[in-house]
Amino acid sequence: MRITRSTIGRVLRILRKAAPAWNAPVLTLMAAERRDPFLTLIGCILSLRTKDQATALAAPRLFARADTPSQMLELPQEEIERLIFPVGFYRTKARVILQICRDLLVRFGSKVPDRLDDLLTLNGVGRKTANLVVTEAFGKPGICVDTHVHRISNRWGLIKTNSPEKSEKALREELPRRYWIEYNSLLVAFGQTICQPVSPWCSRCPVRHLCPRIGVVHCR
Repeated sequence: MRITRSTIGRVLRILRKAAPAWNAPVLTLMAAERRDPFLTLIGCILSLRTKDQATALAAPRLFARADTPSQMLELPQEEIERLIFPVGFYRTKARVILQICRDLLVRFGSKVPDRLDDLLTLNGVGRKTANLVVTEAFGKPGICVDTHVHRISNRWGLIKTNSPEKSEKALREELPRRYWIEYNSLLVAFGQTICQPVSPWCSRCPVRHLCPRIGVVHCR
């Protein structure tokens, strides 16, 4: 028995109640603190292929020096590299950040666009980042799919896909629109703490009685 469109609401209500006991994803905390589209966008760039702990240190360090596109462009690339180290690919990300800031100034009047299609035209911005900015910074419906969302949605049987890109498309068809905004932050925190990739904590899971555990070989 899998989790379906008709039962996902019940599952998310249970997770919502349990979520305060987990550590929320760092980007969700950052967005909630300042609701700044630019900081959310750059924070997401920093977080790509980087552990939350590194992002949580690097982002405030960078934003203390520059928190607008124009201020960021006043910093030499080498200084941005020093500020964001040790995030993954920090040299490449410093260059990407400057390119994004130039684009924002020239094409969007220094404002982060709130449309997915516009965000995707920015250098280094993929669908995961664009959807996160749309949902977390602008409060507009979008589905941000990372490895946790992809894995758990398939583990539940809500969708059946083999890549995050395909998962986003499938979730747009299967997941009721009213759940889109909170889906990523709930599942990322859930995936980091309970529904982990290898040997998930099924004994601690608040929705274990509803989960078909598709693909789970070992659990705790």
